[in-house]
Amino acid sequence: MSELIKHECGIATLRLLKPLSYYKEKYGSAFYGINKMYLMLEKQHNRGQDGAGFASVKLDMEPGNRYISRVRSNEAQPIQDIFKKINERINEEVELHPEILEDIDSQKKQLPYLGEVYLGHVRYGTYGKNGIESVHPFLRQNNWMHRNLIVAGNFNMTNVNELFENLVELGQHPKEKADTVTVMEKIGHFLDSEVGKLYKKLKEKGYNKKEASPHIVEQLKVHKILRKSSKDWDGGYVIAGMLGHGDSFVLRDPNGIRPAYYYKDDEVVVVASERPVIQTAFNVDYEDVHELEPGQAIITKKDGSVHFKTILKPRERKACSFERIYFSRGSDAEIYKERKNLGRLLMPEVLKAIDYDTMNSVFSFIPNTAETSFYGMVEAAQDELNYQKNQAILKEKEGLTDERLSEILSLRLRTEKIAVKDVKLRTFIAEDSSRDDLVAHVYDVTYGVVKPTDNLVVIDDSIVRGTTLKKSILKMLDRLNPKKIIIVSSAPQIRYPDCYGIDMAKLEDFVAFQAAVSLLKERGIYKETVDAIYDKCKDQSEFAHQAEQNHVKAMYEPFSYEEVSDRIAKLLSDESINSEVKVIYQTVDKLHEACPKNLGDWYFTGDYPTKGGNKVVNKAFMNFYEGKNDRAY
Repeated sequence: MSELIKHECGIATLRLLKPLSYYKEKYGSAFYGINKMYLMLEKQHNRGQDGAGFASVKLDMEPGNRYISRVRSNEAQPIQDIFKKINERINEEVELHPEILEDIDSQKKQLPYLGEVYLGHVRYGTYGKNGIESVHPFLRQNNWMHRNLIVAGNFNMTNVNELFENLVELGQHPKEKADTVTVMEKIGHFLDSEVGKLYKKLKEKGYNKKEASPHIVEQLKVHKILRKSSKDWDGGYVIAGMLGHGDSFVLRDPNGIRPAYYYKDDEVVVVASERPVIQTAFNVDYEDVHELEPGQAIITKKDGSVHFKTILKPRERKACSFERIYFSRGSDAEIYKERKNLGRLLMPEVLKAIDYDTMNSVFSFIPNTAETSFYGMVEAAQDELNYQKNQAILKEKEGLTDERLSEILSLRLRTEKIAVKDVKLRTFIAEDSSRDDLVAHVYDVTYGVVKPTDNLVVIDDSIVRGTTLKKSILKMLDRLNPKKIIIVSSAPQIRYPDCYGIDMAKLEDFVAFQAAVSLLKERGIYKETVDAIYDKCKDQSEFAHQAEQNHVKAMYEPFSYEEVSDRIAKLLSDESINSEVKVIYQTVDKLHEACPKNLGDWYFTGDYPTKGGNKVVNKAFMNFYEGKNDRAY
C-alpha cells in the first residue's frame, strides 16, 4: 500500500502441555516456548511496529516465588527489544547460578519468563497513544493467584463510553477510558465475582482459604466469566488472556471481524492472528491450522484440557476484507489466491481503458504488497494478448508466412518495475513548499522503458487518502511521459470510517468522500444534501447506541461508481500532470467474488455489522459538518 494505514494488532498465545523437561529432551532446550513466541511475533511484524509485549505464567509455583513475568517495549524495534531484555535477564541469572543449566526445575524456579503459558502482542498506535502504558499485555494484579489477569487483544470497541459507565455503576474507579482498560476491568470484575462465589460455597463446606484455592482453580468456569463480561461489547475483537494459576483463553467477536487461528496437538495449544504464522513456527500443514469460529472462545485449563465454548451467539459473518487485500501476509495459501483474483478481476475494466492495446501498454505495481494482485492482473492481460495473437493468426491464415507467424508469436506482455520507493528519504523540512518537493521524490521511477505512445498501468492495493499518489507517485510517473496513466486499485472506493481496529476515522480524509463533496458542489446540491444528512445524524445521536441507519450513504447516492472514480482522478491530477489520468477501482461485487469468506465491507459500502458502526459514521459526519477535527470513536 502506497499509504500507511495503521491497524491493531497481532496476538500470539502458546500453552505447553508437557513438562519443560520434555522440550529439553526432545528439542534441546527448555526455552522452546520462548523461542516459538519470538518466531510468532516476528512473523506478525507486519501487524504492528509501534510496540510489542510478552507475558508468561509458571504453573504450580510455591508461595514466595514469582510466577508471572511481563515485558513491554515501544522502542524502534520493539520485538527485538523485548527478547533482548528477556535474554539479558536470563543470562544474568545463569551467570550468578551456572549450576542451574542442567537442572530444569531450578531453571523454572529462578529464571524469569520461563513458564508454560505465554501471551505475546504487537501493535500499531492507531491514534497518537504510543506510550509504554498503551502497550499490551495489560496486567491486573492480585495476591490471590487466580485473580491475576493478563489481557492483550486485536480490537476496537465502538461503545467505550457506555462500557466505562457500566464499570462505574459496578462501583469501580477505572484509571482511564481506553477500551483495553475497560475490557480488562470488565473481565476482572466478573473474575473476582466468580472466585468470590466459589470461595463462599467452599467455605460453607468447611474449607479455609488456603484449602479452597486449588478447588477454585479446578472449578473456575472461564466461559461463564467471558459471557458476562462480553455481553455489552460492540466492536471487532480478538481478546486473549491468562489467569495467574494457568488458565488461558482467546475470544473472537460474534461477526468474526478480526481474525484468529489455532493449532493443537499433544505438545502445544497455539493461537495467532494469521494462519501461516503457526504453519511456519510449528512446521504444520495448512489443514492442521483452524479458524476460531465467530463468537467462540478457545479455553485451555490449567490441567491442559482444551474447550471450545460459544460465548456469544454468532451473527452474520463479516470478517474484515482488508485482511485479505492488505493486512495479512500474502504467504497464506488462500490469501495469495484471493489477491491474484483481485488483480485478475480488474482486467476487463483495464482493457477498456487501454482500448485493448496490450502491445502499447506497460504494466507495473506500486511496491510492495500490491505485487500479488499485479501477478493476477498480468495473467489476465496475457490471456487477452494470447487471444489477440490467435485472432491475428486466424485473420491472416491464408497468406501467413513463417516470418509473420514468428512475429505474431513473439509478442510479449510488457511488465516492468516502474515505481521504486526510496526508504532512506526522510522529510525533515517543515516549510510546506520545500516539504512537498521532498515528498514528491519519495518514489523513484525507472527511466527508458515507457514510450510517449504507451499506456502506463500501475496497480496499488488501495487508494485511501490519495495524498501519496497526488504529491509523489503521479508526478514521478508523469516524468516518463506516457500517453495515459491508469492507476488501478485492487480494493473498492473507501467511503466510510472503520471503527473495528483500522486507523480510518475521519470522513474528510478519504479521497472518495472529497470526490462526493466536489460532485455535489458542481451540481449545486451540496448544501441541501449535507444539511439533510446532518439533521438526521443529529436526531439519531439522541439514541446513538441504537443507531439503525448509516445516513452518510446519501452523500454518494446521486452518482454512479464511475463518476466518483473519474472525479478522484481529477482531484489527484493537478495542472502539472501532462498525461491523461484514469483511476479504476475494484467493485464490491468482484471483491466478494475474489474473497468469498471475508465479506466485511463496511468501509466500502457503509453496511456496518454492529449498531456501533452506524453510530460512529454518523458522528464522523457531524464532526465534518461542524468543522471539528475529532475522531468519531
